[in-house]
Amino acid sequence: MNNKEDEKNKLHLGKINYILLLIAAIVLVIGYIIMSFNEISVSPILLVLAYAVIIPFALLYQPKKK
Repeated sequence: MNNKEDEKNKLHLGKINYILLLIAAIVLVIGYIIMSFNEISVSPILLVLAYAVIIPFALLYQPKKK
């Protein structure tokens, strides 16, 4: 591939994006651990929060350029 195609395919994730993805992974793990204890009121909320809010936000967030 040439350089222009590499630029097109790259996600351009920054440090804050990786931190948010790490937070999402932690929330997912906590949600599944809580689910293993048959707590059916808290775990779905955590899992939906991680899958539907935190992960998409982490992938789409672009910090403001100075």
